[in-house]
Amino acid sequence: MQAEEYNRRGKELVDYITQYLGSIRERRVIPDVKPGYMKELLPDTPPTEPQDWDTIFNDFEKVIMPGVVHWQSPHMHAYFPCLSSWPSLLGDMLADAINCLGFTWASSPACTELEIIVMDWLCKAIGLPSFFQHHHPDSRGGGILQSTVSESTLVALLAARKDKILQLRAELNQDVDDSILNSRLVVYTSDQAHSSVEKAGLISLVRVRFLPTDEQLCLRGETLKQAIQEDRKRGLVPFMLCATLGTTGVCAFDKLSELGPICAEEGLWLHVDAAYAGAAYFCPELRWSLEGIEFAQSFVFNLSKWMMVHFDCTAFWVKDKYKLHQTFVVDPVYLRHENSLEATDFMHWQIPLSRRFRSLKVWFVMRAFGLKNLQAHIRHGIEMAKLLESHIRSDPNFEIPAERHLGLVVFCLKGGNNLTQELLKRLTRSGTMYLIPADIHTKRIIRFTVTSQFTTADDILKDWDIISKTASTLLAETQAMNNAGQKNSGGDEAIVAGEDQNPDSDARSNDKEDAASLQVELWIDKAWNQSRKPMRSLSCTSEPLPYTHAGLVSGSGPMITIPEMPSNLTGKQNLKRLTKFYSMPSFSNQWVQCGRNQLCCPLKVSQAAQKHLSSTCRRMICMCSSPVAYTDPSPPPLETAIAPTHQQ
Repeated sequence: MQAEEYNRRGKELVDYITQYLGSIRERRVIPDVKPGYMKELLPDTPPTEPQDWDTIFNDFEKVIMPGVVHWQSPHMHAYFPCLSSWPSLLGDMLADAINCLGFTWASSPACTELEIIVMDWLCKAIGLPSFFQHHHPDSRGGGILQSTVSESTLVALLAARKDKILQLRAELNQDVDDSILNSRLVVYTSDQAHSSVEKAGLISLVRVRFLPTDEQLCLRGETLKQAIQEDRKRGLVPFMLCATLGTTGVCAFDKLSELGPICAEEGLWLHVDAAYAGAAYFCPELRWSLEGIEFAQSFVFNLSKWMMVHFDCTAFWVKDKYKLHQTFVVDPVYLRHENSLEATDFMHWQIPLSRRFRSLKVWFVMRAFGLKNLQAHIRHGIEMAKLLESHIRSDPNFEIPAERHLGLVVFCLKGGNNLTQELLKRLTRSGTMYLIPADIHTKRIIRFTVTSQFTTADDILKDWDIISKTASTLLAETQAMNNAGQKNSGGDEAIVAGEDQNPDSDARSNDKEDAASLQVELWIDKAWNQSRKPMRSLSCTSEPLPYTHAGLVSGSGPMITIPEMPSNLTGKQNLKRLTKFYSMPSFSNQWVQCGRNQLCCPLKVSQAAQKHLSSTCRRMICMCSSPVAYTDPSPPPLETAIAPTHQQ
């Protein structure tokens, strides 16, 4: 393609993008395709000869667009927003044309300096403390544009870990291997925190302890203080708290005003994840949850969610940039330049070396909209969420089990998790909108997030009309089935009830936790152990017990004899369904053992039988998701662990 054709095709593509986004509300939100659909549409090998643009773009329409989820649709409500805007798109067009790698100031001075300025703009615009600004006279900190909140959380954790290890080594006054010190560290977060915290712990080989939240799903100070005391007694070293402002499930807010002073007193790095809610702080009236932010060591929010700066773009601030430097600095001669001491080199603030010119699209958005219109955009989204909330509350078939915050409304059908799950399934199958589930303890809920800046009251009313009519149809069908079931025998009713039980439900009725439930789990365990070698997660500290066809031998208690599985329950598909229903989530091809001694290894069947193998343990309180089991015995004192060994 030559410049002349690029000029012509570029104009055509701008027209196409304008038409696509302008008519997106008429499109089906969720594509009607199955996994692997594209393999049949494209050849197995790349073309040998060049192809003309018309052929390429026709394939885009035929192959790509049928499999696209339309995230910019006003009827896309599944996740938090992932918005774009015209100024943002134009900014990235220029950034992509420049295509610089701004790892140092010398590699592209404009890339670095514009980023410094827009990060200070953002810091002031959302009301963060001045110590997060680059140009404040009393500041040692500053901000950087990262790719995602997940990456930023990992950066914060690695910096906090390095800082604590250096501190411990200085206190011990001897040469200690980092791995020994690292094995004692523990980071805290709430049981509502984003999965990126857990992943950061896995990567850094650090324990992550999920703390329980209150009835409003907020992490409180007393809970944190108690956890710190418990862990110090066990010989562990608490070093970090990842607090959340606007959790993924229900947009709950941890109490920074309580958590911050405790972190300062106990020497914990306080990292604040405001991925979604951060943009709301453009509005001064929405900053109530920032009380206590002065205790934070780092703060992150996604510009690519609610600020209309398209993905990827995440703002990350740190109170002390030198704690990033001591973690990430490498200094090969080919990266040095004559202004290294005076200039900011963002390669020392992040994991990758190279970085995109993200600040250009941020600069365009902030100038094209201005704070006034950014605030209006946030307030409009909240008003649309309030509109939906009012309709849900007026319908006696629904309930809202958690307070609405910002643009997220959560709701469920009265009558149990099965009904809510079936409603969600039908709405998803229709393709007219995209919603996803979440759980509040044992209650299954549906999340509805107002995302698009173009969402109108008519869009919300259309969505509500579909939701309410689908729910009415479902409830009518359920009532008819219940009426018909009353005419059947008790055995038939039991079969219907069993089939109606939702495999994804976290809540199981009491009558399921009986001998029959245990029997099925024993059948499953027997079938799996006959076909594969038992495997355990890293958190499983118990020794596997011998398996026999006659039963499972426990260290205590009588042997449990397992009769043969009924013929109508045999077969690969039935086994998979039963396994899904009667077991908690696990890693691929592994059972995960938690504190309730599920038959994963197999282990201690007599104890499991006494507990009736309760299947409500979904959060894995035993910390089985951590690289090191939280149920391990308390480690020896640190001084003992690092004492040198003497050779005989």
